Amino acid sequence: MARGRKVNSNGERSKQLLLEKAVELFSTHGYHETKISDIVTAANVTQPTFYLYFKSKDKLFNDLNEDFKKNLLSIFSGKLDSLSSGKITPREFIYESIENAFNYFDENPNLTKIGFFDSQSASELKDQIVELYIKTLKNEQGKLILHNEVGIDTLAHSILGSIERLTLKYILTKQQSPQKLANDIVN
Repeated sequence: MARGRKVNSNGERSKQLLLEKAVELFSTHGYHETKISDIVTAANVTQPTFYLYFKSKDKLFNDLNEDFKKNLLSIFSGKLDSLSSGKITPREFIYESIENAFNYFDENPNLTKIGFFDSQSASELKDQIVELYIKTLKNEQGKLILHNEVGIDTLAHSILGSIERLTLKYILTKQQSPQKLANDIVN
């Protein structure tokens, strides 16, 4: 007979609760001000339970950031096949990648605050997104309608800058919908 915890057992719920409370506390108080004791108290579990699932606070924080990064890069690269096969236009690619990112941010506001703004790896993540846009847009340059003065690098950085600012101003405050903001950027 297999050993270990069953899926959806109390252990799985405890781990998920620890993750949720850690994200809340990290986003509210920051990494350095959040202690393991704060996380376990908020999750109403014991400290040994924390260590059953996580090696350390640092490992938990890095894992959260790595998952955020993986998910976000997947969103930005998710439509590349459709673009290269001609199923969508470069404009549609830009719109869909921005809308999907805004939807992800809207569904995960605390994790977004940590992974896109507060973590040390946020700048590196943003550079990767810009590079993805630059590479993609250069491949599709003939299909883009741009003023001759606008370079692909400038466009890619402008898109990311718009995403950053609008996320802070409208997505995290729930003032506008992801669809409207993505449409505004593309137009």
